[in-house]
Amino acid sequence: MQGLLAPIQQFLACETPDEWVAKACEPELLNTLLIDHCNCELKAAQTAMFMIRKYAVDKSSGEQLLQWASPYEDFVYNKQRNISEFLARDVKKNELVGELRPKPGVVYGSDLIAKMVRLIKEEFHHFEQVLEIMHARGIPYQNLTAGRYAKGLMKQVRTHEPATLIDKLIVGAFIEARSCERFAKLAPHLDDELQKFYVSLLRSEARHYQDYLSLAEAISGADISERVAFFAEIEADLITSFDDEFKFHSGRPR
Repeated sequence: MQGLLAPIQQFLACETPDEWVAKACEPELLNTLLIDHCNCELKAAQTAMFMIRKYAVDKSSGEQLLQWASPYEDFVYNKQRNISEFLARDVKKNELVGELRPKPGVVYGSDLIAKMVRLIKEEFHHFEQVLEIMHARGIPYQNLTAGRYAKGLMKQVRTHEPATLIDKLIVGAFIEARSCERFAKLAPHLDDELQKFYVSLLRSEARHYQDYLSLAEAISGADISERVAFFAEIEADLITSFDDEFKFHSGRPR
């Protein structure tokens, strides 16, 4: 676990404050933590899917992606929330049907598609895993409003291409890295089932942050360390400053 965490701890500009960990471990907040984690997994898949559709694939491939996401979005947004039926869908429920075609002339298209499709598949699977844990514990699913964390990062994204895409990828790297760091922080304080689950997530989340970062570097074609340092400072401020809401990525609790 330390081998996975070492580069993440170097990448992030701060650790999660102890006050957040203590708050997250309060028994009455466990439901909130799991519900928000569940939402975060789906949001991560949707963000990656948006990037593929906007930047990397043709229209018909975009339709294939929407079809892949349809059961998840029906469950969350159309409130078709029979969890047992949702989790018991066809064994191929988490598979993308068909091959995605890169847009002509997009040199990074194939690489972005390959990395993001793998990420989406894993995030959909994690969403279902959290949902299954919640269902077993009698915790109803809720579609929570987003906290200030991702919004605070996205406010700093530049508004001209390819800088917009590069910044979004860097933001994605920080969100994934912070998720990984928080799984590791929380795991020792949770019950055996959740501890094993959160430790199991570390490897894929660590790779997700690396995938985002390597894509940003490749698409930029230049040194992005200054931009990474800029977002590291923004991200650290969001994590260490006081936050009125408790979320999986919230800051220091008041």
